[in-house]
Amino acid sequence: MPTPRSRTLGGPFELALAKAVPAVPTRSGTLYESKFDGFRVALVVEDGRATLFSRNGTDLTTRFPELAAAAAEQVPRDGCVLDGEAVIWGHDRLDFDALQRRMGAGPATARRLASEQPASFVAFDVLAVLGRDVRPMPLSDRRRLLEELAAGFSPPLELSPATTDRAKAMRWWDEHAHTGIEGLMAKDLTQPYRGGERGAWSKVKRREDTDAICAAVIGPRSRPQQLVLGAWDTDGRLRFTGRTGPLTAAQAAIAAGLLKPPAGQHPWPEEVPATALDRFARDRGPVRLTLVEPVVVEVSADSARSGVAFRHSVRLVRFRPDIGPASVRVEPAARSE
Repeated sequence: MPTPRSRTLGGPFELALAKAVPAVPTRSGTLYESKFDGFRVALVVEDGRATLFSRNGTDLTTRFPELAAAAAEQVPRDGCVLDGEAVIWGHDRLDFDALQRRMGAGPATARRLASEQPASFVAFDVLAVLGRDVRPMPLSDRRRLLEELAAGFSPPLELSPATTDRAKAMRWWDEHAHTGIEGLMAKDLTQPYRGGERGAWSKVKRREDTDAICAAVIGPRSRPQQLVLGAWDTDGRLRFTGRTGPLTAAQAAIAAGLLKPPAGQHPWPEEVPATALDRFARDRGPVRLTLVEPVVVEVSADSARSGVAFRHSVRLVRFRPDIGPASVRVEPAARSE
């Protein structure tokens, strides 16, 4: 897999990966940061030119011309590599759909979108500065270097807020929920930068229990593998909102006892493209659905949304046959254009 590299520093610069954990770590010597809902980006600046790379090495420079221009002006020119997140704000919250539009845009369209709804780059680590590879340094020292660099930043370049005070981080957890920030990152201040290693950092995503309609399953009704979820929109359509992760044997047994064949005409077809259930599915071939009579389920989902849909698979909490499916509706503010 290609990875970001620098002409003068070499590379590759594999980016550190985070492991999901169920609770915010309490150990001393931890740096806490907000987890932004954006695209992971490595920013390489050398010879007065800035290049942006995705985590897998795709050149994103033409998609984010405003970030490249700002980095070329504000970041030291002689071999600097920053790790961070490209984000777009809209109506006081993070707008992941706007990022998706950028990813599918050609250079001319990207320039127009950049002027209409500019992106920001939130820097949270430094891998090289002034031609020196600083990955072997502990995070505490890299953070000091990053703060020195960021003293000269102005929008659209930003420094990710960070604290060693867990109580303050938990206040961020509560206060930033409405902005679309997904949760918290936790990093060991003594660690060097461990590119390509999942678990170098920890991430805790905010999750909420919410109701959804199960109107189909993957697999047979007698032994369902996943539940396919939806919600009614204001036009009376049952919109796909996602699917659960794989069911446990116990969950599948409960589902088999509760799910019934459709009592009449069903609002969904028996076969849909994979992107109907997962907007970012790599396999875009058809998915066969086993249609069922709609029933309400309670699911646990993180805060990442794309329009009305969950961007990640959700966890089944329980079936709610006591609630009528007609009551589960798309929130007006969450409707896609």
